[in-house]
Amino acid sequence: MSSKEDKTLQAIKFDREHVKLDILDQLVIPYSTTYIPINTIEDAFQAIKLMQVRGAPAIAIVGAFAVVVDTHTYLQSGESSKTIKDLKDSLDYLITSRPTAVNLANALNDMKVLISLAAEDSKPVDKTTLKLLYDYAVALYDDDLANNFKLGENGLQYIISSLKEENFEGPFSIITVCNTGSLATSGHGTALGIIRSTYQNLNEENTKEDFWLDHVYPCETRPYNQGARLTTYELDYEQIPFTLICDNMVSSLINTLNREKAVKDSSAPVKFIIVGADRIVKNGDTANKIGTFQLATIANYFNNKNENQKIRFIIAAPKTTIDLNTPTGEGIVIEERPANELTTLVGPQLAQDGVGEKVTVGIATPGINVWNPAFDVTPHELIDSIVTEDPHVFTKDASGEYQLSK
Repeated sequence: MSSKEDKTLQAIKFDREHVKLDILDQLVIPYSTTYIPINTIEDAFQAIKLMQVRGAPAIAIVGAFAVVVDTHTYLQSGESSKTIKDLKDSLDYLITSRPTAVNLANALNDMKVLISLAAEDSKPVDKTTLKLLYDYAVALYDDDLANNFKLGENGLQYIISSLKEENFEGPFSIITVCNTGSLATSGHGTALGIIRSTYQNLNEENTKEDFWLDHVYPCETRPYNQGARLTTYELDYEQIPFTLICDNMVSSLINTLNREKAVKDSSAPVKFIIVGADRIVKNGDTANKIGTFQLATIANYFNNKNENQKIRFIIAAPKTTIDLNTPTGEGIVIEERPANELTTLVGPQLAQDGVGEKVTVGIATPGINVWNPAFDVTPHELIDSIVTEDPHVFTKDASGEYQLSK
């Protein structure tokens, strides 16, 4: 098992001088810190498909860097057969590795436009092509990192203003699902970035307000357990107080805390559910990790039951996640994952002397039908706000509709 010193929150390592890419293998966290090389577009396709890298922003960045590395290696080989059309076909192929996450498609389509403007499809891929791709990918990474910190600050300010509007005082808690932190982005994170920024500024010891973030509840996020494996890893790394819960414990948790009963050591009520997004369409409907719609529905139930215990449901994502070309959530393609993710569990054997080999354990009747969508769509009616790197937080107008822009 990796020690505290071995742990890292750097999911993507790109050597700008030597044009090399390594990614943190998120299938072996939290028990091992292992980087794997991405040398080709096919390597990136497989890493995305196998979920060795995940999180919409990180997927886009890895995809873009992989195109750069692949093109650099090709030019270093001295070959001259690849055309702009061939390269564009490779980008289209890479997009299919994760169709729901719009960030990947946006980034690779941007790359296609850049190289198309510079040369006709029949022209060979050359150093000019590589420079265009390289400059775009590096800017994508740098912009994402800067925007994550902006997003975190904007979310913090929204939380402060929301609690002040309610005249809320005392400790509060936040629920989140999946992993939306440094491991899902270039760094800091989206939903988890807001939680980071909030705890840094509103913990009990240094808050300047009449309220403070007391506890975070990450959901395990079945069937792939990104919350249990990755979000707990990040919260533990940052020493933010948290308690892991199963996805089906949320209603009981909120109800228990609303009755001022402690769960473990905290009785702070849940005031916010903050989640990420893989695609936000024009009307505000949002695709995110399966189980997100359920959380929004639960928040809506409690809000209708008692206005004094309002829970705000927040979507946190960079503006690259906004898809103005799709009118509503009905147009979002939902990826279905393999059945074995639901019928088996995969993990290392744990022993006192360390971590053993990974094993697969069956947990369901063999050969049964399985439905395993990777995402669901939360209707905009259930979303209180959409926080991006833009200081203007998107909220619904008087008619209950979002007016999104990029």
